Amino acid sequence: MNLRYGGLATAMVRAALALLALASLAAWPARAAQTHIAPHLVAESTAPAPGGATTVALTMTPAKGWHGYWVNGGDAGFGLKVEWNAPEGVRVGDFRYPVPDALILFGMMNHVYEHPYALLADVHIDKDIAPGTDLTLSGIADWLACTDKVCVPERAVISVALKAGDGAVPAASRTRFDGWRARLPQPLDRPGRWERQGEAVRFAIPLPRGTALDAPHLFVETSDVVDYPAAQAFSRNGDELIVETKAKGTAEGPVDALLKLADGRGLTIRFDPGAVPAAGERIAASKGAQGIDGALFWTALAGAIIGGLILNLMPCVFPILSLKALSLARSGGEGRAAKVEALAYTAGAVATALLLGAALLALRAAGEEVGWAFQLQHPLSVLALLILAAAITLNLLGAFDLPSFGGGQALAAQGGAAGGFWTGALAAFVATPCSGPLLGAALGATLVLPAWAALPIFGGLGLGLALPFLAVGFVPALRARLPRPGAWMERFRKWMALPMGLTALALLWLLWRQLGGGAMLVWPLIAVTMAVVMLWHYGAMQRGDRRAWLLAASGLLFLGSFAGSVVEVARAERQVAGTGSSFSPEALAKARATGKPVFVYFTADWCLSCKANEAGAIERAAVQAAFARAGVVTLVADWTSGDPAITRTLADHGRNSVPLYLWYAPGAAAPDMLPQILTPGLLIERAGAR
Repeated sequence: MNLRYGGLATAMVRAALALLALASLAAWPARAAQTHIAPHLVAESTAPAPGGATTVALTMTPAKGWHGYWVNGGDAGFGLKVEWNAPEGVRVGDFRYPVPDALILFGMMNHVYEHPYALLADVHIDKDIAPGTDLTLSGIADWLACTDKVCVPERAVISVALKAGDGAVPAASRTRFDGWRARLPQPLDRPGRWERQGEAVRFAIPLPRGTALDAPHLFVETSDVVDYPAAQAFSRNGDELIVETKAKGTAEGPVDALLKLADGRGLTIRFDPGAVPAAGERIAASKGAQGIDGALFWTALAGAIIGGLILNLMPCVFPILSLKALSLARSGGEGRAAKVEALAYTAGAVATALLLGAALLALRAAGEEVGWAFQLQHPLSVLALLILAAAITLNLLGAFDLPSFGGGQALAAQGGAAGGFWTGALAAFVATPCSGPLLGAALGATLVLPAWAALPIFGGLGLGLALPFLAVGFVPALRARLPRPGAWMERFRKWMALPMGLTALALLWLLWRQLGGGAMLVWPLIAVTMAVVMLWHYGAMQRGDRRAWLLAASGLLFLGSFAGSVVEVARAERQVAGTGSSFSPEALAKARATGKPVFVYFTADWCLSCKANEAGAIERAAVQAAFARAGVVTLVADWTSGDPAITRTLADHGRNSVPLYLWYAPGAAAPDMLPQILTPGLLIERAGAR
């Protein structure tokens, strides 16, 4: 009797909870409509037998361009979590994940699903449950949905109606679940072995030689074991598969992993610490990790070549190209010399573009969030480019001569190859502050391509930059159209100082914005001034002035002022203070009540754009100093774990992802929404506009 009444009470409570879950779902229509991966919970049998079990599947359907994550998301992302509201007497097991795919974005490895997938879990029913008892199962699911640009934590109420019964499974349901089970990895019947060897980690998998492998990949579930984006080398040693890759972390003891085989199948493996045999016959690695999109590669390469060609019209590159054209005109267009110089110019441009690209890829591999012209993010690099631009401007004005500029002097006597090479290198180097059509997309493709495929794209930029001069060198008809040497050449050369001078002024403006002006700009200005004085005296010596001590004195003053600039900028970087307090609606209201400007930035640990803006703009010493002078109150809205208050605030501003930057001016009714790409100058300007 007590059991019957107890069962009735339980059924009533569970029915009420189910209605509450459904009411919560109904109260969340806007949120549900915004999810980019649609969840749906279904059961293999809706009438599980007491004392038995059934399987539930949480189907996840990503929208086009979106993906979800495996239980271990890799370098970024995380798997799904559910807070179950299970009826009394019902136990829900862990979800089993299908075999994922490897996806590299921004140099990071992601373990993802870019197509509909289903997670399976077993639901066990207590034997004391009375037949007919309502066992409706519900829960709150949290997961991360991402594209190649943004990530959004998502949440939904999931539920499935169950009632204790005979455990019957409809044929259609069994077929459907069997299809999902076929996509689950199977457990290997024996453990493998793993060991560290210096910077490498090695695995031995007991796998018969006849097992079909098609570009395998080892997904390591245990953290702090491997460097996920590193290449994986597979080889055969008898009936053992040997996997070698780069180690990362300090994990010890057993390691869990999933080996992707052929046709989407996989094996789950437990690795125990132990000796691993030597590598044997090599096997192709995972296409997901190492392969490339051919269409993307060729499109990006073509875009880089065309974009480099267009760069020749930019103010910072055109003067240098013009100098080489003047060099050919001065030489009278002799065929062999023109070809040699054109090839040397091309070699210099391509080599410099490759070196800059290699440096960029190396910084990304080290975890830095950088892009093309990455050196412009650092004041010292901008200062070096500013001094170089000022030197070129002086050279064009005739203040001094260098063998690598123009076509005369010693290098011309040697056939022009050295002058051509270094001028091409210079053109590629000074082209980095410039931007032009097609280059953004072309260089952006290097974010998702492996290094060996990304480097040719950087080389393509150098080739495009050199194409005009290469054409002049190898096409006689073009050389024939060059004007004859004359006095116009010197006037034209001086006119080319104008765009190069404008480039120098633009770099000075950028340096001013980065340092925030004021006292911190004094040493860089002295360094630029002394560089100009030193080069002027160098030119005077070339014209017969014998006062070498002036050149030596100005050179020493330049070196001293440049050293002072280095110390000043380094000191400023160390003065970056904390960026603010935690955000909440109450904290925002309190901050606005002070009558001071309020800056709110919405961020997350998994948001690459957010971290780049924080390092490159928000946390800069000049910005923090400007905020302190203006009394700006900074609030940090950390959305890493999907805070509901932050989610509502984002929705209020028409956003469902980060970053978001809001500026509340004193007394303003509504905030100004700042761009998603911040600069120090923008924030300093806001702080100064009181």
